[in-house]
Amino acid sequence: MTHKIVLASRSPRRKDILESLNLSFVIDPPDIDESPLNNESPKDYVQRISTAKADLVAQRHDRQCIVIAADTTVELRGEIFGQPRDLDEARLMIQKLSGKTHKVHTAISIRCNKKIANAVDTASVTMREVSSELLEWYINTGESIGKAGAYAVQGHGAALVTDLAGEIDTVIGLPVGLLTSLLRDLGIDPKTL
Repeated sequence: MTHKIVLASRSPRRKDILESLNLSFVIDPPDIDESPLNNESPKDYVQRISTAKADLVAQRHDRQCIVIAADTTVELRGEIFGQPRDLDEARLMIQKLSGKTHKVHTAISIRCNKKIANAVDTASVTMREVSSELLEWYINTGESIGKAGAYAVQGHGAALVTDLAGEIDTVIGLPVGLLTSLLRDLGIDPKTL
């Protein structure tokens, strides 16, 4: 049986990753409040947001559909770095991450036939000491907006990064290995999609 795939995200990076897997899908982004709760850990936060996205979008589609939602956050010493509101906040985030190793958590939530699969993958990224010249160059690319932690490792932001441990797709926003594993957990063979 062919399942309709619904990507519960407006992220162009997640769209690109699914397209690279030759999957046919529709996009139905949810509108939810993504504010962290008091004392919420970064991993709990991404899992809660990803789950909320999947649950909301699944209600709008036939239960045979495969709804895929994801959320990504950057963590430095327990602090959650979401998407910057503006370039000033982006500049501040990069200054805080400069010269340090931080974690990137991406949660995936899948819904199909009332079955649920949720998991989080984590990668570690080390950012070089970002000089004021490099920082201003990067901020002026405009790439910071819409990116957790204010940088895109797959774009110009690669110039800020010295080391990455884990899956690059986790940092970009949709870990393919985890996605495949969760689909299998639900009894869906990714090769048949």
